[in-house]
Amino acid sequence: MPILPIVTYDDPVLRKQADEIEEDSPELQTLIDNMLETMYNADGVGLAAPQIGRSIKLFVMDTDSMIEDGEVPYGPMVFINPLILEKRGNKVPLEEGCLSIPEVNDKVFRPETVIIEFFDRDFNKHRLEAGGWTSRVIQHEYDHLEGVLFLDYLSAFKKRMHKKELKEIDEGNKKVKYPVVPKQEEA
Repeated sequence: MPILPIVTYDDPVLRKQADEIEEDSPELQTLIDNMLETMYNADGVGLAAPQIGRSIKLFVMDTDSMIEDGEVPYGPMVFINPLILEKRGNKVPLEEGCLSIPEVNDKVFRPETVIIEFFDRDFNKHRLEAGGWTSRVIQHEYDHLEGVLFLDYLSAFKKRMHKKELKEIDEGNKKVKYPVVPKQEEA
């Protein structure tokens, strides 16, 4: 399975509303397998289709390496056409990063619990209530489908603190261990 290049934060595809996926989408299973392989290769815990240049409602995740006591291990999961139904609980600050914004991390406040409906890779419908890291990763990856990045949750001051790092990414000077593609101009 090929490792797919990941687009960086300044690419316009990351700011688009993703499109729904039809059940009979050709090559969907191959894309899912390639996305999982790409995520694992980059030591990520989640990857959304817009991050590989595809503006479709699909993300994959595997938070088993991050779970804490009492959290449920789910293994690799596939979310097709997800819809967050509810977010609840206190907004908790935790450090987040993103494969499309390499080596930039900051605290993001997110609700503790999320309830989401989605289709799995076989187009079986599911409803999941998740907390802990699983909730956080779901919310982060779901944001990608809405054209939102974790940087959008930061104050202007915090964004300025990352200006140098973002410029390095912008100019293609940030060294990472996984393939990235520079910003693609819209046609």
